[in-house]
Amino acid sequence: MGTSEQHNPADTRGAHNWVEVQDSPDFRQLRKRLRNFVFPMAGLFLAWYLLYVLLADYAHGFMSTKVLGNINVGLILGLLQFVSTFAITTLYVRHANKNLDPTAEKIREELEGGRA
Repeated sequence: MGTSEQHNPADTRGAHNWVEVQDSPDFRQLRKRLRNFVFPMAGLFLAWYLLYVLLADYAHGFMSTKVLGNINVGLILGLLQFVSTFAITTLYVRHANKNLDPTAEKIREELEGGRA
């Protein structure tokens, strides 16, 4: 790599004022959309997980209630923890594809000067 190709920290070509970027309406909208999904979803999942843990610890009779053969309520609720994790992942991917990625791509293109 020649000296003309090395990165020079004093070179300001392509440098951005990141405070300006963060204060832009597009970035604020992106951050708001992300937070509006992530915080409620995380809260719901943590509440659901805490309910499962509390039931497992304090409601032995309920959790050991047979549903079908040797399958009991505790096993079903435990498996639903995995199902809910996959459901949240699927919902997030859809949300990101529809609401986050287009705005993030727009910001990226603006930062890179229209280069894709």
